[in-house]
Amino acid sequence: MPPSSTPDPEPTETIGTLGEFALIGRVTAGRTQPATTLLGPGDDAAVVASPDGRVVATTDVLVEGVHFRFDWSAPEQIGRKAAAANLADVAAMGAAPTALLVALACPPSTPVSTLSQLTDGLWAEATTAGAGVVGGDVASSPTMTIAITALGDLRGRAPVTRSGARPGDVLAVCGRLGWSAAGLAVLARGFRSPAVVVGAHRVPEPPYAAGPQAAEAGATAMIDVSDGLLADLGHVATASGVLIDVRTSVLSVPPRLVDVGAALGIDPLHWLLTGGEDHALAATFPGQPPSGWMVLGEVAEGDPGVLVDGRPYTEGAPGWTHFSQQ
Repeated sequence: MPPSSTPDPEPTETIGTLGEFALIGRVTAGRTQPATTLLGPGDDAAVVASPDGRVVATTDVLVEGVHFRFDWSAPEQIGRKAAAANLADVAAMGAAPTALLVALACPPSTPVSTLSQLTDGLWAEATTAGAGVVGGDVASSPTMTIAITALGDLRGRAPVTRSGARPGDVLAVCGRLGWSAAGLAVLARGFRSPAVVVGAHRVPEPPYAAGPQAAEAGATAMIDVSDGLLADLGHVATASGVLIDVRTSVLSVPPRLVDVGAALGIDPLHWLLTGGEDHALAATFPGQPPSGWMVLGEVAEGDPGVLVDGRPYTEGAPGWTHFSQQ
């Protein structure tokens, strides 16, 4: 048989063939760090400035098949989403994000291009929030797992916790609600459009600056809406010992979500109330919230809990709960 005129394809470079340290060098070379990074990747540990003298720290783990799927999202989008989930928690404390530490476990057969794109997303989202990627680790695993630790600086302010809401406070929200849940519903049905809705699930847009803004304005409690508005407000209600009432009359369902809900036979209001992963911020204030925040309800005395228009929510689960929804 004569030789084929078509050349063999170039073999895919994998993590196994490149090696741990060469991979780290490749994904960190040429990156720009913010002024808070005093010593970045390449040593035993990083050094990050903390002018306030206190460090806000949070960590999160994302597992392939549970938190992300490569058939639904590009590696760069997964990287951005992984970073956003942690950076939003820093903002929810009223702090400014400063740094990310990333630990990655993956199969040796993982293409280097996949990891390069994923880290591009991590760096891009960190830059958007004003933070740097200052270090991490790489290990072999049969399942890809991304563990991220985010650090932040309070800039002289007290942290805004979940336990400070008081009767008479107003409840307000900054950021999108329901978009990610709608995008997930579209993907779960095997569709890839509308692109703007699916894109909201692939890459959230947390209002990072709104966290420090709320702290400066005197927010009494705050939380990142990651598991669903009602579920996360339940954490605030329990920690603060208060009753929170959400008014749906002020919730305007975006037209695109109305269209998607009609196509899928789902009430889009349910996405706004219980959908997570948009990473909006919900906070309570003793008076009117600052510009960009939407008043959504009020805090009252009573047994800790969350009401919707004065009644318990009975249209389904209030949000995502790990281990009970597998």
